[in-house]
Amino acid sequence: MRIFTLLSSLLVLSGCSGNWGWYVVNPATPQGWINLKFMLSGLVYTVQLSATAIAISIVVGLLVALPGLSPNKWLRGLSRSYVEVVRSVPILVLILWVYYGLPPVTGITIGVFWAGVLALALSDSAFQAEIFRAGIQSIARGQYEAAYSVSLGYRDTMRYVVLPQAIRRILPALGNQLVYMLKMSSLVSVIGMQELTRKANELVVSEYRPLEIYTVLVLEYLVLILIVSAGVRWLERRMQVDERG
Repeated sequence: MRIFTLLSSLLVLSGCSGNWGWYVVNPATPQGWINLKFMLSGLVYTVQLSATAIAISIVVGLLVALPGLSPNKWLRGLSRSYVEVVRSVPILVLILWVYYGLPPVTGITIGVFWAGVLALALSDSAFQAEIFRAGIQSIARGQYEAAYSVSLGYRDTMRYVVLPQAIRRILPALGNQLVYMLKMSSLVSVIGMQELTRKANELVVSEYRPLEIYTVLVLEYLVLILIVSAGVRWLERRMQVDERG
């Protein structure tokens, strides 16, 4: 509803005169309402794509970060090489490579959704690895020694002592990556994923009103990211209260 309120304000300011064509996205008209529903139908795919990719990238990032903290120089080198190589590839190029290049190599056909998920998760996992590495390294050495003193092994120390504290510290950075993922999901439109940006592009082709349609697209992403940011801030406050209490 906030999107419709902002859109109505734009309609009033423009006066719907001259070269303006806000009628194509005006919810008060039948065609405008149909166009808006068409654009909003991509919201589910954007959220699903981003949520799936961020979940996978967090797991992969943690698995890459742990060898980077090992005293073994070969494991550290392997982790560092992964991070540097993946971070060096532009995400758009990675999306195109996964969708068009990976199937001939593997012999497995990949749909647009999972190609987008794989490319986004792979790209983001390198950044997640650095976030986890910094968070784990910020935990005082005394925490490890205290865990070992009560006979906790490395795995249990990480699970029950180190990671819970590290996650509290890196939560803002993880939230930033989720926002980044929501924005970068728009690039998956180049391979035909029917998310918000793809829907807007298709509507522009049929209505020839890029300014009005892309303005609504900006508002869609704005509202979505503001909601996600508010949720992350709420989670931060909740975890801080739990830690104090």
